[in-house]
Amino acid sequence: MNYTFSNKIANLKPSAIREILKAPATPDTISFAAGNPAPESFPVEDMARISASIYAESPTLALQYGATDGYTPLRDLIAKRQKAKFNIGKSIADGDAFDDTTMIVSGGQQGIELACKVFCNEGDAVICENPTFIGALNAFRSNGATPVGVTLEDDGMNIEELEETIKNTPNAKLIYVIPNFQNPAGICTSYEKRVRIYELAKKYGLMILEDNPYGELRFAGEDIPSIKSFDDEGIVIYCSTFSKILSAGMRVGFVIAPDTVASKMVVSKQTSDVHTNLFFQILCYRYMTECDLEGHIEDIRKIYRHKCNLMLECLERDMPECIKFTRPEGGLFIWGTLPDGIDANAFIKAATERNVRIVPGATFNCDTEAPSQSFRLNYSTPSDEQIIAGVKVLGELAREFV
Repeated sequence: MNYTFSNKIANLKPSAIREILKAPATPDTISFAAGNPAPESFPVEDMARISASIYAESPTLALQYGATDGYTPLRDLIAKRQKAKFNIGKSIADGDAFDDTTMIVSGGQQGIELACKVFCNEGDAVICENPTFIGALNAFRSNGATPVGVTLEDDGMNIEELEETIKNTPNAKLIYVIPNFQNPAGICTSYEKRVRIYELAKKYGLMILEDNPYGELRFAGEDIPSIKSFDDEGIVIYCSTFSKILSAGMRVGFVIAPDTVASKMVVSKQTSDVHTNLFFQILCYRYMTECDLEGHIEDIRKIYRHKCNLMLECLERDMPECIKFTRPEGGLFIWGTLPDGIDANAFIKAATERNVRIVPGATFNCDTEAPSQSFRLNYSTPSDEQIIAGVKVLGELAREFV
């Protein structure tokens, strides 16, 4: 049978990260390729206790269909916490020009996909940091939208290039940005650039999709206000998740958006999965109300502070000085860049042959044909011993290539 796939899917490539992760591995394989939370960060005992209680006390509620926009107690609690802690969420009752709505989605990935789906027609464009999250790029492409990249600098998008890109992309509908500990680069967008991104979106009539899965994982430096926190025009869709602070496998995320926008996203979600897993929504709510969520997040920050510092120390010791690395203040990733003239693909292939897996930087480019001298390292998943041993192998290889 010769299959004729839709235009949206025919040229869609699988995530290189997922392909790396499913490739055969030996017991001595060291993977810096994942974006998974540290296994020791899961609150297993509390979750087991709460799960048993849910099944004992309200099994029908947990196992039945639920509302598309989410479990109401969880939605209300998230909205309250986001407003109190991060000043996210507008209300006409508080004198704002519009109401924000909180809805539950099946992981942050679905929030990204829904935002694109409700704003982009086939042939429209989404302006993105370049490089950026491969899951977002595929979500945009699968909806017929074209990602258009703007150079990512050490403190966020190049603002002059962003404005020129907006001017030259009349079919742009969204600006997609990961302001905190960006995936893959690990950098934070400065406050000044957050303000400028918002001003440009307002000036040119674009929506902003602010993706913040890592914001609560800051282990150094000072918090920077989200773009959504100063949204007074109703042009920011804020997307976050419990994946990095409770469990990635639960697939529970949330979106905070102007009510009119959220209503369209809810309708779109109904055609996809009807509603997010209700059991895990209840589990999230119970954990937030019965356990010390803030203390748990602080414990995760300590884990990642240690792992990140360890990897950076190893990189400084084992890698040639000509190879540059970002120094993240939170999140899960370090971005390495080889000097020009070094064959990045050959370096990554050689690392794989030595049982150390890293993700090629080209994976994250908006232009799938563009080369990259960079690669992404993850420090949250490997053990301390694996970090030390894996970076040593990379250092040995790098010296051979340099």
